[in-house]
Amino acid sequence: MSQAKSERTKAEEIVEKISNDIDADREKILDFFVKMLRIKSVNPSMGGPGEIERANFIQSYLDKEGFRTERVDVPDPGFSGHFRPNVSAKIEGADKMRTLWFLAHTDTVPEGSRELWKSDPFDPVIKDGKIFARGAEDNGQSLVSSLFALRALQKNNVKLPFNVGIWAVADEEFGSKYGVKYLLEHDYFRADDLIIVPDSGSPEGRAIEVAEKNLLWFKITTRGKQVHASTPGHGKNAHRIGMDLAMRLDKVFHEKYTKTNDMYDVPSSTFEPTKVEPNVPNINTVPGVDVFYFDCRVLPEYSLDSVISDIHVAIEEVESKFGAKIEFEIINREDAGPVTSSTSEVAVTLQRSVTMINGNPGTFIGIGGQTVGNLFRKKGFPTVVWSTIDDVPHEPNEYSRFENLIFDAKVFASMPLLYSPSK
Repeated sequence: MSQAKSERTKAEEIVEKISNDIDADREKILDFFVKMLRIKSVNPSMGGPGEIERANFIQSYLDKEGFRTERVDVPDPGFSGHFRPNVSAKIEGADKMRTLWFLAHTDTVPEGSRELWKSDPFDPVIKDGKIFARGAEDNGQSLVSSLFALRALQKNNVKLPFNVGIWAVADEEFGSKYGVKYLLEHDYFRADDLIIVPDSGSPEGRAIEVAEKNLLWFKITTRGKQVHASTPGHGKNAHRIGMDLAMRLDKVFHEKYTKTNDMYDVPSSTFEPTKVEPNVPNINTVPGVDVFYFDCRVLPEYSLDSVISDIHVAIEEVESKFGAKIEFEIINREDAGPVTSSTSEVAVTLQRSVTMINGNPGTFIGIGGQTVGNLFRKKGFPTVVWSTIDDVPHEPNEYSRFENLIFDAKVFASMPLLYSPSK
């Protein structure tokens, strides 16, 4: 038997042992998961209490388990809690200057319409192998799977080729200013680090994400003149002006940006009018101010500057038509970073692990949703995004399949063991 084959067999034996240990810890993992989900951590920019209590819970557990932890509290002057917490834990390997990082986020979106939930979104319910709660899939499952993968490696005192660590980061749901963006700007990662973001995936665990679309969120405020609804000629209906502009934009977007790319889960660019703000509280008043928002996910074949230029043209046309004043504000803009090569070390290592645990090598894809993986790619880090999920983020009755969490933990734990340097 060749030395390479012998070492490979040994690695596979260690992977099997660690997988068995993860199975043996199922009750502990489920208990931790449920307790964490009971801690409400809705992003404060969306009206929630923030991530502090959940981050404290995670750090307390890591400290008790003997991990080397680090805490980065980023000041947030607009938040009553004053800061946004980011927590990491790491175990050392032979190459102490390089780390395989798993990044999951602690914040969640709000529950949305409570009447659409069959149970309290912040009091997890376990049924038919699923855990129902806000943030169960996005991104609690991956946070817990990566944490317990790290715990399994530590427990077995495995010899690692490099460091392995996790970051539980803040503010992912509202742009990552107080999370990954801050960490990247302050050099918490080294150029040769391997980055895994378990924040997108597929039910079979076969979709390995290596590319993301451009993202643009924008706000439109139309200003007219408020009057009694029985005398509309005395005023200027800001709602009608807003509807005219929204439909005009929708038409321009869908007639101009028509390219498709089959690499992406949704192969076309998407332009969706989403949130609207209340205008007047009563039916018999013509509103003088109206506000609406768009969420745009644009293929990298197009420039966001082109989209923004089209918005300004449409605004000028509608202003001229109605004699109104219209304000345009970019809420969030993230241009797409470079595609991660399927032959990069991090992609090959993840694919090797998925193949061993799943029996299927998976497929490299792009997505319309944006993760912090895009922020790393823009900084020059080849990054892959992967998990096993039913893809129900932000929905009422969001859930995580517990078997998916266990499976992902096994894949994550196997990655450093199955790693081999690129040639």
